Amino acid sequence: MTPALELRNLSKTYQLRQSGGFFARTVDHLAVNNVSLTLPRNQILGLVGESGSGKTTTGMMAMRLVEPSAGQIFVDGTDITALGHAALKPYRRKMQVVFQDSYSALDPMMTLAQIVAEPLHIHGLGSVADQTAQALDMLVKTGLDRTYGNRYPHELSGGQRQRVAIARALILRPSVLVADEPTSALDVSVKAQIINLLLDLQAEMGLSILFISHDLSVVRSLTDKVAVMFQGRIVEEAATETIFTDARHPYTRSLLDAIPVLNPRARRPRTFLTRAQIEAATPRLSGQDGVPELHEIAPGHRLEAIR
Repeated sequence: MTPALELRNLSKTYQLRQSGGFFARTVDHLAVNNVSLTLPRNQILGLVGESGSGKTTTGMMAMRLVEPSAGQIFVDGTDITALGHAALKPYRRKMQVVFQDSYSALDPMMTLAQIVAEPLHIHGLGSVADQTAQALDMLVKTGLDRTYGNRYPHELSGGQRQRVAIARALILRPSVLVADEPTSALDVSVKAQIINLLLDLQAEMGLSILFISHDLSVVRSLTDKVAVMFQGRIVEEAATETIFTDARHPYTRSLLDAIPVLNPRARRPRTFLTRAQIEAATPRLSGQDGVPELHEIAPGHRLEAIR
């Protein structure tokens, strides 16, 4: 079956200006390095890593909100990497995003009904009355009362604003949803509610979700598969339970060691590794030297090794 979303050898290089008096120069910064990911239909793929690992840039490139420097993006088997604005518009209906900061993502001058209905207006789907009716129905689907349609974003809590952001993203009935840290700014109880909402909507609507997060506890409860990013590269990828019970890469293990636990007896020793230590501990294939590459060490379990 054709994947809902596929990234092949995706890279992003930014030019950074370095100050140096009269001799300022630009240097290349490789934010994402040769990343390949496959998001199967009706599944949730977690993309995890520390801040600066390149996971958000990867998600934004998948949406064509950030242009890749190299590589290809496939949606439903179609290469959309080089499509122009007009040709890309139909695929915008298939791909939507939920951002981390719901407050800045929602227009403070629009009512919630207007915010949720805006994608329908952009794509010219239905009359204004139809758009409003669909928006109110979607608010209900995401756990808000229809009366919320006349409210404004500043009147809501953080969890309610994130429900509105999810409603707006799903109003076009997309097949792919990129969720960029959608629960990171929420407290524990509200975070659990949003996770359950995403699971319910994913099952009901047949969504394929790329879930970007640094919170491994959330990732474990939500995803089918996990890809771990370090310094712009994918260093390990496997089924979620395999990552949590049989992680092989030193960076993945250090992330797992940092997960908070309530029972002191269940705490794992914290592993603090520098980049040099992680690189030195990266598995190596016997008798070969070179750059890190992903290799399948078991069915569905890929690990970065030096060859």
